[in-house]
Amino acid sequence: MSAHHPIHPADPALLHLTLRQVTELIVELRTEGREFGLLWPSAIPGDINLHGRRLVDIGNVPASTLINLLALMREYKRNRDVRHRLE
Repeated sequence: MSAHHPIHPADPALLHLTLRQVTELIVELRTEGREFGLLWPSAIPGDINLHGRRLVDIGNVPASTLINLLALMREYKRNRDVRHRLE
């Protein structure tokens, strides 16, 4: 997973995400996202759409959105930490 190479909502790997894995992604997003104002207290694993992709109930976005948001936050934090070490 990389912020420079986001996961596409139709990525076949997402078909294997379990309810528990999506729940863990939501918990991680809430934890990591708090610093950025991403709270989503009502986010819960959602339905599976017609193509077999699991959705997240924050407006029924694909699970890839959570994964890509986490990748962006991690990339930002890594770059921020490197800049702080160089200063």
